[in-house]
Amino acid sequence: MDIVDLLLAILHHILVFSLAGILAAEWVLVRPGLSGQSLQLLGRIDGAYGGIAMAVIVVGICRVVFGLKGWEYYVSNHAFWGKMAAFVIVGLLSIRPTMRILAWRRADDAAVPDAEIAAVRTWLRAEIGFFGLILVFAAMMARGIGY
Repeated sequence: MDIVDLLLAILHHILVFSLAGILAAEWVLVRPGLSGQSLQLLGRIDGAYGGIAMAVIVVGICRVVFGLKGWEYYVSNHAFWGKMAAFVIVGLLSIRPTMRILAWRRADDAAVPDAEIAAVRTWLRAEIGFFGLILVFAAMMARGIGY
């Protein structure tokens, strides 16, 4: 067993589960009546979401390049490409909520309109759904499915 591979796997898992936790926190905070301190907290959490997503990408690339399985395993694995596609979709779906959160914080109104909350929750729901697919494809990869 290679210690670098083990450490990269551990870090990758911690980051991905942190991303899931942050997505859950956003889901909880984006509710009717969102304003003030909750809105500021949501903004900080959303910023962390972006930072952790970038760290997942960097550590994931390191796993492909420096991991024991070798890059050949990944590029020829259909489950890997499904996981990558789901990750890209989650990233694209996260743009709209982030843009709305930034606008809400700049507006500094008393409360975010309920219609806007509902719209962002729709985007978050889609993110959560595709995030689930990332976990499905990761489990497939761990079992050698798709190779």
